[in-house]
Amino acid sequence: MEELPRVLQQLWGIEGRSRPGPKPAFHISDIARAAVKLADAGGLAAVSMSKVAAELGFTTMSLYRYVDAKDDLYVVMLEHAFAEPPAFDPERGWREKVTAWAQAFRDGLRQHPWILQIPIQEPPLSPHQLAWMEAGLQAFDGTPLAPQDRLSAMLLVNIYVRGTAQLTANMLTEPDAVQVADRLYTQRLAMLATPDRFPGIAATLEVPPDEGYAGDFDAAEFGFGLDTVLDGIQSRIDRLTS
Repeated sequence: MEELPRVLQQLWGIEGRSRPGPKPAFHISDIARAAVKLADAGGLAAVSMSKVAAELGFTTMSLYRYVDAKDDLYVVMLEHAFAEPPAFDPERGWREKVTAWAQAFRDGLRQHPWILQIPIQEPPLSPHQLAWMEAGLQAFDGTPLAPQDRLSAMLLVNIYVRGTAQLTANMLTEPDAVQVADRLYTQRLAMLATPDRFPGIAATLEVPPDEGYAGDFDAAEFGFGLDTVLDGIQSRIDRLTS
């Protein structure tokens, strides 16, 4: 069997082949905390091997005793940022469990929006990432969905959460600017999208002023979209049980 990458060995507490040199001066979790701190303050662009090393008070070369490349650093950051998945109330139905899972995932992305900038190059293999996957699959316990269908349904919810978080990322970092831009866009759209040419668009603008954007547009849209996704999964479950 091929040996696991060194970064995964460390995250799983597996002893791999020892490396020559002095005894490590810190733990991989220290690297994770330093890198996440930099990313939370300045985005993913603020993270580099040299800056993480400086944050820890060590040389850049010392980091290479823990991570072989920047992609490994991203694995460590994701593992630290997400931590454990939410615990489900066993009395709840699948829909409530999946909703709790999706909202917790969304909260993680809102707290660390730089996560969305990390390219997805392979499926997750670190402890917390697999724990999140397992929790998402277990949320479908009690349904007639086959294991592969549960995986597909979980990935569908995952993609939806990531997509909405990506689209609304600016609302979290610059909420005031977003509200100004939203009002300006609405005004311009009302001028250009006349009912005779764009009746569908014009109809969306026929909303009382007190029901328009009020700072919680993200939450409202997220709930509507998630309910719609879950409605689709429910339809599949209904077909299996009919």
